Amino acid sequence: MLNLVVRRVLSPLARLLYRPTVIGAENVPLEGPVILAANHLSAVDSAVIPIVAPRPVAFLGKVEYFRVHGLRGKLVASFLSALGFVPVDRKHAHAALAALAAAREVLDDGGAFGIHPEGTRSLDGQLHRGHTGVAQLALTTGAPVVPVALTGTDRMQPIGKRIPRLAKVTVRFGKPLRFSRYAGLESSPAIRRAVTDEIMYSILELSDQTYVDHYHERPDAA
Repeated sequence: MLNLVVRRVLSPLARLLYRPTVIGAENVPLEGPVILAANHLSAVDSAVIPIVAPRPVAFLGKVEYFRVHGLRGKLVASFLSALGFVPVDRKHAHAALAALAAAREVLDDGGAFGIHPEGTRSLDGQLHRGHTGVAQLALTTGAPVVPVALTGTDRMQPIGKRIPRLAKVTVRFGKPLRFSRYAGLESSPAIRRAVTDEIMYSILELSDQTYVDHYHERPDAA
């Protein structure tokens, strides 16, 4: 029920209020498993994409957000679930494996899964080297990857601000990338890196950011 309210009421209201520009939404397959791989400029990115995408999109969320006690905690957990967030314990020793397993479950069920290959939001506005988890998912599931570029979300919710501001936001969906030519080679680190780099280059072409070939590590306090 809450899922329908979010999709049919809150999402249209958010689009009316913030008026995001959406380009290339027709590139997102409406059926079957698909990975939406996006750049990451703001904490609000993983909420913007499900609001503007033409189908429900699941993102991973910190399990702590789903474990807050009391009525407020239940409401927050229900709202996040309605938005499509999947709880994952990122402090667990096997957090990366748990994240991949949760993503794989979404894709195996024919859903759309959103991921930020950079791993953390960019504090300098540049596009950083992608982690190869996105390639692992694409290669093991056979799901196409739609590159996504967000611009303006860093102004919509700057670091340290809890409430999104009115700002010009653009979301560009690129054409799906398919990697069937690498079938059976998902265990190769070189192949995973090549696939990840191709995905990041496609995001770069859509975003017009400056690319830096190293992982982005942000301070814990950021």
